[in-house]
Amino acid sequence: MKAKSAGIKLGSVGNARRRSTKLVDKMTPAYPSAGGAATQGKPEIRTENLNLVELIPLITPLSLKRKLAASPNMLEGVARARMEIGDIIAGNDHRMMVVAGPCSIHDPAEALEYAGRLAKLRDELADDLMILMRVYFEKPRTVAGWKGMISDPRMDGSSEIAYGLRAARNLLLKISSMGVPAAAEMLDPFVPQYTADLISWAAIGARTTESQIHRQMASGLSMPVGFKNSTDGNIQVAVDAMESARHPHSFLGIDDRGRVAIVRTRGNMNGHVILRGSSSGPNYGARWVREACKRMSDRHLNPAVMIDCSHGNSGKRYDAQERVWNNVLSQRLDGNGSIIGMLLESNLFEGGQKATEYPSKLRYGVSITDECVSWNTTERLLRDAGRLMRKRRSAMKSATAKKRGCE
Repeated sequence: MKAKSAGIKLGSVGNARRRSTKLVDKMTPAYPSAGGAATQGKPEIRTENLNLVELIPLITPLSLKRKLAASPNMLEGVARARMEIGDIIAGNDHRMMVVAGPCSIHDPAEALEYAGRLAKLRDELADDLMILMRVYFEKPRTVAGWKGMISDPRMDGSSEIAYGLRAARNLLLKISSMGVPAAAEMLDPFVPQYTADLISWAAIGARTTESQIHRQMASGLSMPVGFKNSTDGNIQVAVDAMESARHPHSFLGIDDRGRVAIVRTRGNMNGHVILRGSSSGPNYGARWVREACKRMSDRHLNPAVMIDCSHGNSGKRYDAQERVWNNVLSQRLDGNGSIIGMLLESNLFEGGQKATEYPSKLRYGVSITDECVSWNTTERLLRDAGRLMRKRRSAMKSATAKKRGCE
């Protein structure tokens, strides 16, 4: 019987070599090689960068931070906000944390107007609510779409990332100068080198919570981090991520000067879970909160849960966020201290719109990604929450005083 392999007849060694040479010739790209000299007149075989079009040098994190430097007062504000959030997560601060703002930032002017309004409300309600602004520059995509202001600041597919990084940092500086702490999702592992000094709280999203790269990154971030359940509703992956981020890690990254480096972390103790619903439905109810807390307790982790009022919990409908908000607030007022806060997707005006090839035609103050509640709704929800939290705090003080009097 003649030997056969993959449908090719086996002949002499010489014939096999000739066939191999012809195959290599077919595989060799017709375009210029990546470098190096041809060997004995034969074309060079390229096996890397075959699908790359261009590598563009980028400003280093250190250079950008020197050009757009944070003042001592700004950095003090960031440090103070991080400490307060850490106290809320640990249960040492009675306030509830609220991250409110646009689903994604696409117009700095809109963001600054929103930040100015939020700054006044934040000061007014500071005794009962710890309010941060959602300043999300990066958008994860299931398949394709606009990836956020850092990746494509002009929203035209030009992907001027260098400009996007400058615009993002400049906006963070202006928001920080208003005394408003910024919250952001950390997606690209290099971006924190450019912006993290101005971020008070970070989220790891539903599509990346299970990623080792993002768990490692979170272990080295300097701010508290929330981990979302996966898009299919798996809470355990968020608990696993929270635990993983508490451990030291070593991985590849870049330093402030843009050099490739081995990054060694000590672990991030300020983590918590975010329940954001799923493709199957919401998970903001008391049953889901109890399950999340049990899973954390089983791992000897501090049970701290934040609820995302949007995404799977609202079916991505802006008008359903208020229902989620009221339910979660009731749980908190009923004494569930493991609920540390809520995320609210909010903009100047309600609803959403599709990004177009003509950005100038977009409606001002309306989200171009997920639908958002309006500023008027946001202000009402925050004021009501502050009033009810204050009322509960007063009742608890009165009860404590009466108990001491009886003793």
